[in-house]
Amino acid sequence: MAMTVKEITLWRREIDNQPGMLAGALEPLAASGTDLQVVMAYRYSGNEDKGAVELFPVSGRKATAAARRAGLSPADVPALLVQGPNKTGVGFATAKAIADANINLAFLVAQVIGSKFSAVYGFDSEADRRKAASLLKKPRTR
Repeated sequence: MAMTVKEITLWRREIDNQPGMLAGALEPLAASGTDLQVVMAYRYSGNEDKGAVELFPVSGRKATAAARRAGLSPADVPALLVQGPNKTGVGFATAKAIADANINLAFLVAQVIGSKFSAVYGFDSEADRRKAASLLKKPRTR
């Protein structure tokens, strides 16, 4: 399996940091049959009463309507979904390629399941996202 790099739009909603808020945000999407690949939820550092939910993908009329019912909207942080076989050093190689291009990361969320990794990278600008996508598609980052 080769590494894939895809430009994505995360959908986002600010929430109160209370039990059930994440479930409430996900309920309309589950009811609509939306198959999510990425779900992130976190509280804000320094403001423990608030947090956010971010997810992907939201596409098509049913999913879009469900996301809007849940109070979600497209986030303004350009992001990439990078997936591929997990190999020793792949995290370092991707981080180094981005750093060597003088691109700042807004965030990174990554995980390994079995022999595969999945990572969502957020960037400060569309230009940085495009540049990073080009770099990460090159074989030297694998």
